[in-house]
Amino acid sequence: MAESSTGGLIGHLVTEVAGGSAVFLGGVIAYANKLKEELGVSADLIASRGAVSPEVATAMAEAVREQAGAHYGLAVTGIAGPAGGSPGKPVGLTYVAVASASGTVAREHRFSGSRSAIKAASARAAFELLWEAATREK
Repeated sequence: MAESSTGGLIGHLVTEVAGGSAVFLGGVIAYANKLKEELGVSADLIASRGAVSPEVATAMAEAVREQAGAHYGLAVTGIAGPAGGSPGKPVGLTYVAVASASGTVAREHRFSGSRSAIKAASARAAFELLWEAATREK
C-alpha cells in the first residue's frame, strides 16, 4: 500500500485487525513528492499531472504492488486540508487506486469536512475499491 494524504491511516486500520498480517505485506507513506519518486512515480508525471491526480494514484498503486510482490497494490493521494487546495484541486479531492494482475482502477472522490473526516473517508474509499477488485477477480 502507498499512502499520501491518509498518512498511514490505512496501514494502521489494517494492523488493528487480528490476523491482518496474513494479508498485509506493508506500506509506504509517500507524503512528499520526492518519496513518490523513490517509490517509482515519474517526476515528469508528477510535474505534468500533479501529485493529486488519477495518474499518480495509478502509478503509486502499480509501483507498490510490483515492489512488494503483492496481488494488489493500493494507493491514496489527495488534499486533506484545511489548506493546500485550489479552485482546480479543492480540499477533499482524493484519488484512490488499486492495481492487480488484471489492471489498475483509479477513482476520484470529493470529500468534505475536517481533515480527520477527509482522511477517514479516503481510507474507507480505498478499502471499498480494494474489496471491489478482490471480489471481481474471484
